[in-house]
Amino acid sequence: MGQLVAESIRIYGANFVRCLAIGLPPAALAILSRHVSRNVALALAPTLYGVLLSASFVLASTIVLARRPPVSQLALAWAAGWLVFVPVPFLVFGFVLPALAWLAAFGLVVPVLVAEDIRPREAFGRAWRLARADYVHALGSLATLAIVVLLTQSVLAFTIRGAANEALVTAFALANVVISPLLFLGAALLYVDQAARVE
Repeated sequence: MGQLVAESIRIYGANFVRCLAIGLPPAALAILSRHVSRNVALALAPTLYGVLLSASFVLASTIVLARRPPVSQLALAWAAGWLVFVPVPFLVFGFVLPALAWLAAFGLVVPVLVAEDIRPREAFGRAWRLARADYVHALGSLATLAIVVLLTQSVLAFTIRGAANEALVTAFALANVVISPLLFLGAALLYVDQAARVE
């Protein structure tokens, strides 16, 4: 798991400017969440949030896998990622672990569709087979990435707020832009790990 995080950081450093684009949707969502009511945020979570976060994951997958598939294939990967994300905001209420368990089981459908020329239904089956190759590793890796990103974002946000005297929302948005790409890059890299275990 530590190797996955280290490799994600290496890929991030090698593609820094492109990877910053991955962090823009999470940063926009962090700002939006602070300016809407809790009920509106719950309504937006499976819709707008899913749309934007799936786009970040597709971009991360193209960077990690060094693939430029046709737009139609990218659109399928984006739609599949959105579909997988729909239950996540509700599963988070179970102390995050059920959401991570769900994403470990089916979240690899996005890099599967970016890397492999298969139909969406087959991609979900392939993602499940990849997850089962070593489910504990997949779940542990996602949990490790989530913890590393959350803690690093928090420290960076409070450092920015203290050093630059920025508002907390602005500081968290900036921290999101810089740190959140690691989560998506690591999740895409997990596809490579799990595929190697299957083969």
